[in-house]
Amino acid sequence: MNDSIPLLGPDDHEYWMKQALREAGRAAEEGEVPVGAVIVHNSMVIGRGYNRTEGLGDATAHAEILAIGAASETLGDWRLEDCTFYVTLEPCAMCAGAIVQARVPLLVYGAPDPKAGACGTLYNIVDDPRLNHRVEVISGVLHEESAGLLKEFFSRLREIED
Repeated sequence: MNDSIPLLGPDDHEYWMKQALREAGRAAEEGEVPVGAVIVHNSMVIGRGYNRTEGLGDATAHAEILAIGAASETLGDWRLEDCTFYVTLEPCAMCAGAIVQARVPLLVYGAPDPKAGACGTLYNIVDDPRLNHRVEVISGVLHEESAGLLKEFFSRLREIED
């Protein structure tokens, strides 16, 4: 990890993950899978996103992709080298690849994704030595809250379908 990046303690990670959980709540309000993300630089949120695949009709409109776009616009640079990325659910292969491409040094996520997780669960794109950048990962921050949002969402969806 780059020494110029300030080390954050567990309480800080929980604070920022709560910001990502707010974004996930916005997704749920819009009928989207409740995943939210924030990107932090110098103790400020510079990018945020929540799943909008249904609303935008775009398979790439994941919380992580939207947050990367917003953060890059804020910084005026595609390299997010001094940032910490918070997301409520372990990123999929597409999002993990985008995180690597954006040169994010630290990823913090809430719940693992046993069906699509690409940051250690099914794949480990962010730590593949064949790639030119690797991402440090901290998992399980506010796991219960993150997983709870998803369980509640899919439970309601099943009730509607029955």
